Amino acid sequence: MRKELRIDEEMKKLWPATRVGCLQYRVKVEKKNEELWEYLKKDIFRKTKDEIFDYGVKEIPNIKESRAAYKAFGKDPSRYRVSSEALIRRIGQGKGLYEVNTVVDVNNLISIESGFSAGSYDVEKLGDRLVFRIGKKGETYQGIGKDEVNIEALPVLSDEEGAIGSSTSDSRRAMITEDAREVLTLIYSFSDNQDLEKAMESGKKYLEAYAKAEDIQGWIVE
Repeated sequence: MRKELRIDEEMKKLWPATRVGCLQYRVKVEKKNEELWEYLKKDIFRKTKDEIFDYGVKEIPNIKESRAAYKAFGKDPSRYRVSSEALIRRIGQGKGLYEVNTVVDVNNLISIESGFSAGSYDVEKLGDRLVFRIGKKGETYQGIGKDEVNIEALPVLSDEEGAIGSSTSDSRRAMITEDAREVLTLIYSFSDNQDLEKAMESGKKYLEAYAKAEDIQGWIVE
């Protein structure tokens, strides 16, 4: 059943352009897709380095707007970077990307190509009502591969149990493992343009090609 997601009014008030692209699908998560990594290394890494050369990381379209939204929410975007910026900086530094699994690797491809942060979550570990909101004072959670992440003033995805993820760093609770059977991939947009629609189209294509996703439902929350 399709997950219910809404954007909190306070977030919309501070940044009216906030939208979330949603892709929910069935999948058999695998360790690696060789074709995806060939595409990343031959095409995406080179294009990303060209974009860094043309714009500088902070000015890349959709990263620029995300940084401005973070400031509006009260978070320093240089200390708590939007995940797309962090990934692009890794590529620019010649560090490449971590190989995680087919869903997370496609998630990172969507993020790098679009400039939007993207997060993928195990549907079975999510509550019925999801809210995209601003992190509360003193709010934290255990990050993936990290200790406590300070999510105060960050854009945060939450359900009835509390925060699950953010556009900077997700929590362990609904992280994608090879046990996941149904996934919700969210693309977080703070831009007043049509790039989210393009990212949704290419994201669907990549998920089908490289993660073998099936029965993909796509919609945008505004």
